[in-house]
Amino acid sequence: MENFMSNAPIYFILIFTLITFLQSGVDKLMDWKGNYSWLTGHFKGTFMGGMVSLLLGIILVLEVITGILALAGIFTLWLNNDSTLALWSLLLAGVTLLMLLFGQRVAKDYAGAFTIVGYFIVVIFGIFLITI
Repeated sequence: MENFMSNAPIYFILIFTLITFLQSGVDKLMDWKGNYSWLTGHFKGTFMGGMVSLLLGIILVLEVITGILALAGIFTLWLNNDSTLALWSLLLAGVTLLMLLFGQRVAKDYAGAFTIVGYFIVVIFGIFLITI
């Protein structure tokens, strides 16, 4: 219990990361056609318009790996007080969010890009907590 109390903010951020990224990845996997259709329209007229399938696949893989790493990070932090996997999860989450932010900016979806900033702040705070 002492481990949890001293690392409670990190646990909550990892659970947040797990829910956010794993759910998003599973949603893309379960509704590939719907996501592909929406993103094709979203990126129409941009240099990314012809790469939607590839980019969607890359994001799907990154989101699932990030979620799995967050889950593994929770367990290794709990069992061994080792934050290595937690840190890798949050670093990958940050990279993934930057990729999503770039896509939103290219699509000129500034409101969508702004939404990503909130997630990014949580991830950066988690990285800060782990590395101090």
